[in-house]
Amino acid sequence: MRHVVSSGWCFLAAMILAYGVANLLQSAAAARTTVHHTFDPSLLVRLAGQRTYLLGLGCQVLGFVLAFLAREELPLFLVQASVAAGLGVTAVLGVLLLKWSLPAAEIVLLALLMVGIAALVKSAQPAVARPLGAAAIAGLTLALLLIGGLGVFAVRLQGALGSVVLGSLAGVGFSAAAIAARPLANEHSAAGFFANPLLYLLIVHSLVGQLLLGLAMQRGSTTAAVAAMDAAGAVPAAIVGLLLLGDRIEPGKEWLAGVGFVVTLASVIALTRYAEPQHHQAPATPPSARRPEPAPLRTAPTSH
Repeated sequence: MRHVVSSGWCFLAAMILAYGVANLLQSAAAARTTVHHTFDPSLLVRLAGQRTYLLGLGCQVLGFVLAFLAREELPLFLVQASVAAGLGVTAVLGVLLLKWSLPAAEIVLLALLMVGIAALVKSAQPAVARPLGAAAIAGLTLALLLIGGLGVFAVRLQGALGSVVLGSLAGVGFSAAAIAARPLANEHSAAGFFANPLLYLLIVHSLVGQLLLGLAMQRGSTTAAVAAMDAAGAVPAAIVGLLLLGDRIEPGKEWLAGVGFVVTLASVIALTRYAEPQHHQAPATPPSARRPEPAPLRTAPTSH
């Protein structure tokens, strides 16, 4: 048992690093792709044409696998909150490699984020998840339809607001995928694994979340998009994990878990407010696609 638990912590640490690198690479690719104003899956196809994005996607898949392995023993409130620690990795790499300029408020909030996650690590108690019933599976299906419907309208938003709203929807999608993954990680037979409807809910929620995250990153601020995603994804997973999946907190450390979760959540929410754009948006359409106007040289690009 001691070996399994130590492996879970190793998976968690490696997951944070993988997600941090994935955020950076996907952000760089999204900044070079024409901004989409519709909830169009073709964005993923365009992004897939860039090696930078594919490398970032590979890192994200690796992070997802590591998170899946960590969820076999570690509670959802810990794993999902720790995903936010990837922001710190992204910020450091962005400053070192892409010459990002981080305001002082953002640096302080990233430090608070690390403190909150450290408190969660200290208070979490590993445990095997309970299975989800038919009602919970139906709820995850309904959540998928709701996220997709809201995404159709949210994609019209631009700037920091667009990053935050689309990132939040991506977070809810990834949170639903995490909820499906927690009991699925304890399915050790191949037949049971592939016959479990949670597997397919996990895949579809992840794809929708990936599309929404790409759209959010195009709006200008990687930090705002990822912070909104992490904040929106942490709460549903924590509630469902504690109420339905049997997640546990070390006896006597409930206060530490509460403080850690509040500090983590407050930090990522504040990051959506104080984060500044790290890149400029790509134009919505090439200049040749504009319609002639009375003063064509001053006409703004037309959005589709």
